[in-house]
Amino acid sequence: MNILSQVRRSLGQPDPNFGAPLDTTHGPILYVEDVTVSFDGFRALNNLNLYIDEGELRCIIGPNGAGKTTMMDVITGKTKPDSGSVFFGQQINLLELSEHQIARGGIGRKFQKPTVFEALTVYENLELATAADKRVWWTLTRSLNAAQRYQIEETLVLIGLADQRHQNAGALSHGQKQWLEIGMLLMQSPRVLLVDEPVAGMTGEETEKTAELLVSLAGKHSVVVVEHDMKFVRSIARKVTVLHQGSVLTEGTMDQVQNDPKVIEVYLGE
Repeated sequence: MNILSQVRRSLGQPDPNFGAPLDTTHGPILYVEDVTVSFDGFRALNNLNLYIDEGELRCIIGPNGAGKTTMMDVITGKTKPDSGSVFFGQQINLLELSEHQIARGGIGRKFQKPTVFEALTVYENLELATAADKRVWWTLTRSLNAAQRYQIEETLVLIGLADQRHQNAGALSHGQKQWLEIGMLLMQSPRVLLVDEPVAGMTGEETEKTAELLVSLAGKHSVVVVEHDMKFVRSIARKVTVLHQGSVLTEGTMDQVQNDPKVIEVYLGE
């Protein structure tokens, strides 16, 4: 696939009418309430209730099949639930919006496998990800304004790739590609970041740098991390949610979760 085809597939039209302004003055930034999802009789989510506060760093753990991926699919519009509600702030009903509208409206998702434009430089990847007009020909021919150039420079430093700005993304290490994709999401100024198993396949040093990056994002963004690596979770966790059979088993600090007999039985003791 050539670069233009990749851009056409990855970048869609912006949605200028996302909906009501985001209101978090009276509660969390993300509400998932009584959500149930069934696939061929199997309940992937079972009356799931999850609330994410603005600016918090939340870790989601649980055994395979607990519903972690389905949860993210519902929040990002990929899967519509059988029942329940999902709100962004107090007024934006995510179940009424498309995947594209949700992504452009302030919820970014980082999949486990990095998806960057490998034939383009690090800088060009960030340039393509800016939150302005995404019409293909305009994207490829436009000039950045001063604010956008500053945002790219700031993001390059934040993700630790300032020295690699002119390097093709395909030549980056696995960890660096992960950081670049996080940077591409940040260029769209998301309020919520959903990050799926960010350290899978990383070296020890890359894992430490990823922990530092995610911790640094909390506060300005709400960061939800789904991860199996318990050592990594312990290094970043503020509040941990444990899913089991599509529902929340327990929530609390890492120490509280680790010492919960129910968690030990269904997950940590495996």
